[in-house]
Amino acid sequence: MQSASSLTLTVMPTLARNTSLFAFFNKTQFPLCGQSRYSHRSRLHYPILISFKSVINKKNSFSSNKRIHLSTLALSATVPTNESSTSTTTSLSNKSRKKAHRESPENLLRFNLDMCSKRGDLVEALRLYDDARSKGISLSQHHYNVLLYLCSSSHSSSVDGGENDERNLNLGLRRGFEIFQQMGIDRVAPNEATFTSAARLAAAMEDPEMAFELVKKMTSYDIPPKLRSYEPALFGFCKKGEADKAYEVDAHMVASGVSAEEPELAALLQLSLDAERGDKVYEMLHRLRATVRQVSESTTVVVESWFKSNASAEVGEENWDVGKVKEGIVQGGGGWHGQGWLGKGKWAVVRTRMDEEGTCHSCGERLVSIDIDPLETENFASSLSNLACQREAMADFNSFQEWLLQHGPFDAVIDGANVGLINQRNFSFLQLNSVVNRVRQMSPSKRLPLIVLHSRRVKGGPAQNPNNKKLLENWRKSGALYATPYGSNDDWYWLYAAVSCKCLLITNDEMRDHLFQLLGTSFFPRWKEKHQVRLTVSRKGLNLHMPPPYSIVIQTAGIRKR
Repeated sequence: MQSASSLTLTVMPTLARNTSLFAFFNKTQFPLCGQSRYSHRSRLHYPILISFKSVINKKNSFSSNKRIHLSTLALSATVPTNESSTSTTTSLSNKSRKKAHRESPENLLRFNLDMCSKRGDLVEALRLYDDARSKGISLSQHHYNVLLYLCSSSHSSSVDGGENDERNLNLGLRRGFEIFQQMGIDRVAPNEATFTSAARLAAAMEDPEMAFELVKKMTSYDIPPKLRSYEPALFGFCKKGEADKAYEVDAHMVASGVSAEEPELAALLQLSLDAERGDKVYEMLHRLRATVRQVSESTTVVVESWFKSNASAEVGEENWDVGKVKEGIVQGGGGWHGQGWLGKGKWAVVRTRMDEEGTCHSCGERLVSIDIDPLETENFASSLSNLACQREAMADFNSFQEWLLQHGPFDAVIDGANVGLINQRNFSFLQLNSVVNRVRQMSPSKRLPLIVLHSRRVKGGPAQNPNNKKLLENWRKSGALYATPYGSNDDWYWLYAAVSCKCLLITNDEMRDHLFQLLGTSFFPRWKEKHQVRLTVSRKGLNLHMPPPYSIVIQTAGIRKR
């Protein structure tokens, strides 16, 4: 297991529900508008905190929070005598406007608040806010969001527990809700960041119910919540031990298409353990298996705690259908039957190691390489194709898909640019060809792998060398080379080819950038684990590291009595 720092959630006590401030927020309605003051939707009410009035923006109406700042310099009313004079006047006028915008009070306030955000300086940010209000400076959504972020972050930055920390915490909460109210009065439209900061303020007041209501209001305003939007409510209920409320938040996340990650699942697992909810423990373990796979050390400790508990010994079916269990293992790809807890009695819990083949040093069971559902692969290839067509010229990517149907399937796909540059200053066709031949020898069909290279790699530089020209021509004639067009990202091409052909992918690219983040965190890591071949360089040359013979994921090994 890889160790990782544990997630610590600290919610310090502060404003109580019976304070005058809380009562004020219960009674007050805050109209919150888009930008126009003319057309109104029906008023929506918060059952706990506040209500907002949404206003539809009309064309050509000026926003109350987006003012146009014109230059204060006098412009000549004299009609220019020639085209050059007109151009010069226009240029000066544009420069004057830009300068006036840069030096406007609103823009200077934005800059100073951003600096406060970087330093975490709540006190100075509040001073700037008070000064701006006293001078009648109009505040935008960004201004308010920075202020709310600083106020909501004051509880997490108060780690020493000293008098100053306590003062900043109370100051952030008190002024935070005040600023949130003023944002409504000023009719400034909220966004996801606004609601998330307000939810954090509610959580700091140890009121996860209020935090959850704020998230639910986001959906009524067609603002899609993010994972961070749910965290204050979810962690707040988990901290209070309110299991049913936490499960309700979790269900709302699932319905909104928001996937919980390891910190959220670990918190729900700990809550289920404390509540002795064996069914929920089983569910969370399965979700950890499906989404997180190799869990952190802190999560491992929680898992161990469950299996060492008395509750775990009492949970489980004493009579089960062996046939259904075996069928479940086959349908799930191996390593997990999905039939719930089987048998009763104490669990033997030990930390052990696996050998290179995945055999446990303690019990002798061998971990399996879990198959991927063919339907999942097809769906993944389809989503990958849709994303590629959105970001590449559709005609180019469609042409590649047609070419692949004619020349595929392949036993392996090589990310040519990555392989040709491993431990090299300049692109090496010699190194790439060496890997191509190695992969061909390992192939069951002894066929050349598909080599994906960008057009610039096959038309310039080292490609002009006669030997390299001959090599490229041989690959081309064999239907093993595809040159991606200029302006394209070849990552889409080699990844799609490997997924659609259900074959190995030879690359050292860790596939962690924004492009691959679009693919989600559930299926993609599982696919990489079973299909990616990595390379290292030694004195003997390049070494190919095949996918592990077992899946690094929570598994149920065999069916045995406890």
